[in-house]
Amino acid sequence: MLNYDFMRNALAASLFVSILCPCIGIFLVLRRYSMIGDTLSHASLAGVTLSLLCGQNPVLGAFIFTSLSGALIEFLRGYFKKHTDLILAVVLSLSVGTAITLISSGKLHANADSFLFGSVLTVTRTDMILIAALSLVSVSALIFMYHSLVYIAYDEEAAVIAGVKVKLISYIFSILVASAISVSIRIVGVLVLSSMIALPVATALQLGKGFKCTLILSIIFSIIDIMAGLISSYYLNVAPGGFTALVSAAVLALVLAAKQISSAIRTTATARHTS
Repeated sequence: MLNYDFMRNALAASLFVSILCPCIGIFLVLRRYSMIGDTLSHASLAGVTLSLLCGQNPVLGAFIFTSLSGALIEFLRGYFKKHTDLILAVVLSLSVGTAITLISSGKLHANADSFLFGSVLTVTRTDMILIAALSLVSVSALIFMYHSLVYIAYDEEAAVIAGVKVKLISYIFSILVASAISVSIRIVGVLVLSSMIALPVATALQLGKGFKCTLILSIIFSIIDIMAGLISSYYLNVAPGGFTALVSAAVLALVLAAKQISSAIRTTATARHTS
């Protein structure tokens, strides 16, 4: 498997993706914004199709269009404060409409299907370098804004009162979400990309640890999910995106089952001790 350049590129890119996605996802989950990740993942398809139409790098195009979509969501939040779901519907309609129109026009210079389902065959060295650069910049920005993001995630109104520049940080964070999405589309595809952002975090949350520990566990679960999904999909000859999503769901189910069994054992032990 490692004899092929595309698999080495895909594994290297997957490592960056598996670190960046939960770093972004934990803040989205805690703010109950998981569906924003799903909306922006679909928005990335419009960026991909526009790039293919212009003959440009699709990862870069996805990043630019998704960043603009994230900024649009933040802008519209001021007009739809009580109806945030409408904002997602507006952005989703705009982006999916753009993507479908361009795909159906027959004017694209390449096939966009690989971006829907993910394909290790399409990961080039240029893509891998771009993915690594975007990931490193994004993780560095997250480290720099870590305390402000934690404050906003737990209580946005209190963060405003405390003097945190919530609006500015929200715009910057939307760009970081766009970065996480754009670096992931080559590997997992648009249709299941949001699962890579949310499911490792959901799995880590079941262990009931503190924030930092949960973040570290999210990254560990993400690495397990993506690497297992990518390697297995290579040997099974299936799309890596869908299989990685299945692996993530299976890991979550195993953790939930282990949690229930552990709870039952403790309850039984406590009952025996008190009797």
